Amino acid sequence: MQRLVPGFLTDCVIEGDTRILTFFNGRVAREGLVDIDDNMRRLVYAEPEGRFVTRSASLEVFADGGGGSRVVWINDLLPNEFAEMIRSNMDRAAIVLKETLERGAASNSRSSPHTGN
Repeated sequence: MQRLVPGFLTDCVIEGDTRILTFFNGRVAREGLVDIDDNMRRLVYAEPEGRFVTRSASLEVFADGGGGSRVVWINDLLPNEFAEMIRSNMDRAAIVLKETLERGAASNSRSSPHTGN
């Protein structure tokens, strides 16, 4: 995750089934990894500790017809007072993720022997 959203995540440490994330604003989250399915391109995680009564999320990547991908990222949480903060963070992370993936795709196409370059 850290390399996919540079600047949004400043650190990511995996301890067993838990990842400890440090965000750009200094917030540290301990997220339990519920499911990682490479074949389905799906990640599910939960944050059982901290300021939330409950928080769980899933991120899935789907093929999008013309060779692209569509990312569906869902966060469920309580209390609702944190919804705007999470939405804002998701929006920010999505922009960085898109830019990172597009840079990687452009770099791969320039170095591919099949591009004719």
